[in-house]
Order: sequence, then structure tokens, then C-alpha cells
Amino acid sequence: MSHVLPQLPYAEHALAPVLSAETLQYHYGKHHRAYVDKLNKLVEGNALADLSLDQLVRGQTGALFNQAAQVWNHTFYWRCMSPDPVAPSAALVQLVERDLGSWAKLEETFKAAAAGHFGSGWAWLVRGVSGKLEVLTTTNADNPLRTGATPVLTCDVWEHAYYIDYRNERKRYIEAWWGIVNWQFVAQQMA
Repeated sequence: MSHVLPQLPYAEHALAPVLSAETLQYHYGKHHRAYVDKLNKLVEGNALADLSLDQLVRGQTGALFNQAAQVWNHTFYWRCMSPDPVAPSAALVQLVERDLGSWAKLEETFKAAAAGHFGSGWAWLVRGVSGKLEVLTTTNADNPLRTGATPVLTCDVWEHAYYIDYRNERKRYIEAWWGIVNWQFVAQQMA
């Protein structure tokens, strides 16, 4: 099977001013596309070509894992944002309150984890193996699927995600990004 660059769920300019069309042109059009292209080259002509992206993320290491996980992570990331965000559902708020104490605590914990993550990586809200919501970060291409957790939200904290618009101000990017989170998608991941 050949892996394809998925269509963005909105136009490249739709997330402006939080993320500019130029950022998406580079981040999606160049970085994400390169991960897909490199992954296809790595699996071409061997038994791994028949594995799904999830299988590759869960079962591979090294360069193959890095490319597969970056394809998976970025595809998920695009869906975690919306040009027309709506408030989280009451059911999602109840789950957050049950597991993390309050919605304010989720926001504080998530933003601090994302801003405080050293180097390249991802901030995640996941349903852990215990079934409870947790905030965590992963380094480079790592993905919570490998530990049995279910991702429900992610924020890309690699510099290429925000450098055009925010330069080295990761915290400002995260603050703005929180305003375009697609809570409907997050609720779907919880279902």
C-alpha cells in the first residue's frame, strides 16, 4: 500500500491569524509531504508495504518509525484544529473534570507541558491505559500509541510548526493555538 498525504480539513489560509497560510504551506506542504514520501521509499517493495500506518507506528523502530509516526502525528494534528472552533461538549467537560480536576486545570497543565517540553516533540491529551485522561509530551516523532494510550488531542511543538508566525515564542504560539482546538474532534476521539 502506498501512503498518501491526506487532504487538509480546511483551506491553507483558514487558520489565520493563528497559523498563516505560509506556515501551512511549509509545515503541511513540505514537512508533512516529505515524511509521506520518505515513508513510501522505506516500505517500497518489501513486506512492510502492506502494513497500515497504525501498525508501522506501533511496531517499528528507527528511521521507519520516525517517518511513519511523523505522518501519523501530523495527520492527527491537522484534525485537532478548526477555523470554526466550538466550545467543548458537556460530556467532554465532565470527563476532564473527573480525571484532571477542572477545565482550567487541563488548559494550565497542557499549555505548561507544551511550552516546557525541551526540544522537538508533541504535547498530548490522551486516554491512558487506565482509561483516564492524562497530559503528556513525547520527544521527536514518538507517539502515545506505542504505550497503549489513545491520543485525543495533540499540539506540535517542533519549531517548524510555529517559527514563521511566532519565531522562538513557543508559549505565544501555544496560547493562540488553544483558541483553535477542534473540541468536536477531541470528543470523537473519546467516543
